[in-house]
Amino acid sequence: MTDANRGDAGEGGEGFRSGFVAMYGRPNTGKSTIVNRIIGEKVSITSNKAQTTRHQIRGVLTTPEAQLIFVDTPGVGKPRTALGKKLNTTANKGRGEADVVCFVVDAHSGYGRGDEFLAQDLDPANTVVVLNKVDGLTPEAIGKQLTLVAPLDCSAYFPVSGFTGAGLQPLVDHLIDRLPVGPRWFPNDSVTDVSDSHWVAELVREQLLRILRQELPHSIATRVTAWDGKKIAVEILVERESQKGIVIGRGGEVLKKVGTNVRRQLAEGYSLELVVNVESNWQHDPDGVERMLTIE
Repeated sequence: MTDANRGDAGEGGEGFRSGFVAMYGRPNTGKSTIVNRIIGEKVSITSNKAQTTRHQIRGVLTTPEAQLIFVDTPGVGKPRTALGKKLNTTANKGRGEADVVCFVVDAHSGYGRGDEFLAQDLDPANTVVVLNKVDGLTPEAIGKQLTLVAPLDCSAYFPVSGFTGAGLQPLVDHLIDRLPVGPRWFPNDSVTDVSDSHWVAELVREQLLRILRQELPHSIATRVTAWDGKKIAVEILVERESQKGIVIGRGGEVLKKVGTNVRRQLAEGYSLELVVNVESNWQHDPDGVERMLTIE
């Protein structure tokens, strides 16, 4: 595990292209899965829960002719809490600052009213429609979904599968062609700008999202509180005292499973201590949301 570093990135050379590509869309359209597949490494956590992605996560793909920085943004939905409002703001900021926007639509659930609402704020000339999750669909079903999004009049349309990787290489080739000439923003061996401490905290939250089936995961935040050599301590924060028992599990079984699954994704020899504490109603408090989302 190493922190990505913008230092010493250097010039890209004559004709080298670089730029930022925002992955934008409703929750659970598979934006993070696409980014992970393109980069070839896991740079964003994934789950089938809304609000899994809470930050702008950058995944870096460097080729001999270009460097693409994918900005994996939170899914945009109807905000019901201060956290939801903050995530929408984060996503829209990422979209507004990008050189190209990939508007990701779930081919299985279909192009719907939520997508239509988001599409109103898109610049068609700067937007590529990515119809994701086409694996398992018939050509007729894919064609129907492409017909539904065609009126957006965006610059290009790509049916892809983030799960299998189908269709992603033509998308990447197209994005490279669209990028401006520019420098290498990151060193060649960088794949993300996420710090090690943030990444470990996110791995813990990912496992909690996958293990717990209640609505509780939306109330969970995680942060690394200590890192001494190969000993890492992670604090899990919930909103109410009654939620601590759910996160801990009977006889500590949930925490044990989370710890085991996370350690498998760390380098050999790392130990992980998990502690559960209460931060009352943090996702409904704008100040609490800021504290939780600025954790590193």
